Amino acid sequence: MTLDLTPDELLSTTRAVRKRLDLDRPVDPRLIEECIDLATQAPTGRNRQRWHFVAVTDPSPRRAVADIFRRALHAPVPSSPLSARDLERMHVRPGAMDRTTSGLRHLYDNIHRVPAFVIPAVEGRTDGRSVVEQANTWGSILPAVWSFMLAARARGLGTVWTTAQAPLERELATTLGIPYDDVMLAAFLPLAHTIGTDFHPAQRIPRDQVLHWNTW
Repeated sequence: MTLDLTPDELLSTTRAVRKRLDLDRPVDPRLIEECIDLATQAPTGRNRQRWHFVAVTDPSPRRAVADIFRRALHAPVPSSPLSARDLERMHVRPGAMDRTTSGLRHLYDNIHRVPAFVIPAVEGRTDGRSVVEQANTWGSILPAVWSFMLAARARGLGTVWTTAQAPLERELATTLGIPYDDVMLAAFLPLAHTIGTDFHPAQRIPRDQVLHWNTW
């Protein structure tokens, strides 16, 4: 059973869901399988199909993964300074960052209650590789992950793309039996039914600030 959404509605209302994840309702494994089947219809470089998705639904591994998620958010990570333009765009909608921070805090406090985690992964590491090699690898997993999130939205499920796996990637890989030296974890997706399905398009900066015709 899928929601009655047009393609445009699906694309414009697939939101980062944190506070509206239903933490008390389990996710049918068949729904996850349907989303994976659609995800693997995404484009992939040279048809190598090096994608993998680790779905974590059993209580014991979920607790272990939730603990890693929390500790990863406290791990020191290098970051680029925010420019004045960055800050302007981040606050194009008044209160947007306050809501994001509040949502992250809610997710942090309740991550152990999320009924499913999906960790997308791709064969081949890009550590220290050229931009071309990185583009080839990431371009073969990111479209599939977004397709998974769209498929989830269509089924009344909510997700949020996080990079919580990155600071403690090796530990998470070891916990889930993933061969770290050969496989890169691309994202960390909490997954649950949503509380209500009435999501709306986000306020974004105007098109004329991002669309360039023929030259920059």
